[in-house]
Amino acid sequence: METILADDLAAGVVPLAEASDVSVYGSKAIGLGDAIRDGLPVPPGFALAGPVVEAVAAEDEQTIERVLTALSGLRTPLAVRSSAVDEDGEGASFAGQHLTLLNVPSVDDVPAALREIWWSANSDSAITYRQRVGLFTRPSVGVVVQSLLDPVAAGVMFTQNPVTGADERVIEAAWGLGEAVVAGLVIPDTYRLAHDGGLIDCTPGLKRIAIRCRADGGTYEEDIDATRAEALTLDDDLLAQLGHLARHCEEVYGNARDIEWAVDDGTVYLLQCRAVTTTATKSSAIDPTAAVPENDPADVLTSVPLFAGLSDDEVDRIATLCKARRFAPGDVVIREGSGGASFYVIDSGEASVSIRGDEVATLGPGDHFGEIALIDGGQRLATVTATSELVCHGLTYWEFRPLVQESGALAWKLLQTMARMLRAAEETPAQETPAEAPGYAGR
Repeated sequence: METILADDLAAGVVPLAEASDVSVYGSKAIGLGDAIRDGLPVPPGFALAGPVVEAVAAEDEQTIERVLTALSGLRTPLAVRSSAVDEDGEGASFAGQHLTLLNVPSVDDVPAALREIWWSANSDSAITYRQRVGLFTRPSVGVVVQSLLDPVAAGVMFTQNPVTGADERVIEAAWGLGEAVVAGLVIPDTYRLAHDGGLIDCTPGLKRIAIRCRADGGTYEEDIDATRAEALTLDDDLLAQLGHLARHCEEVYGNARDIEWAVDDGTVYLLQCRAVTTTATKSSAIDPTAAVPENDPADVLTSVPLFAGLSDDEVDRIATLCKARRFAPGDVVIREGSGGASFYVIDSGEASVSIRGDEVATLGPGDHFGEIALIDGGQRLATVTATSELVCHGLTYWEFRPLVQESGALAWKLLQTMARMLRAAEETPAQETPAEAPGYAGR
């Protein structure tokens, strides 16, 4: 990872209103910065540059301290959203790939959130999408950190009908946080407004739950009584504010916008504005007490056959590139047939390995998988699923490749090791499954 100097870092954490370079802070941060500069109502927050997020994910203490200091004045809880440099551009939309973490309870919990978001941009699903749209390059994962509203209602608005293309506003609304609408957990109220803001029609939905913030972080589903579940969420004043917001967003960003909004204390706030897409964003909640690695990655890397021929110093160099990643029971770590660019060594917990739906192995501390992705970024050969709380040390193709390119001696040792592994694989009896084969590099 490239070292971030103090002067660079100071420019890498800025109030949203000062974020103006999309190549540094990503499209989401720049869009919100434009909105603030043009007078749109946006919750206060900061933009974090991609190198800053990566440094925090790598647990660089100096960077973490500077980020915590910069964010200390924000009202909590917080919303932490990805703003990758190539996210939601003209040629691609990463909706559904990168995390949005709601109700991060305190500034001290932000580093854990940044690590989760950094990994979401390097996950197999995101890598598969990058390969499909011709963006197989190292992600630069900027992040937006904002004070989280406690909305009475929230939802989405399309400034052009996303189904018919008609010149009208389509609004979907529900009680509480907008995740209930985005994730399809309710039948939202639907409103259609003319371009000038006049109401065309409205259809009450069935909103049996509302997503609310937990006091200790994350969200929960609150049951809504039958009468309120079928009551309309928006009155004439709020619809007028949404109509004004649609016009203002089109003036700033252009036509055909997909807007996420929320109502807090009678005011409609803009949360996000992007070109119309049809895929919902992915969201999650973090556990501030989440497990962290118990072991130094250098200690567990010594068990990896690919690195068996390396010196202690060379293993230490690779270990400095590793980043911790946590999975809950049932989480799919890698999926058979998907693209991949990450290799993992298990620090604690267990996982199962399956091929074409059949379980073939169980993995535990010290076991590893995904070495092939460090070399070719190709498709995974198996599915690995966490069967308990799983903590891994992860290494990506983007960090491993420059190290090998810089050191001919290291590259030669790896080539020799791979040759030995290939010989061993060729000598494996045909009846053995890949997971049972000596030197099996996994996935």
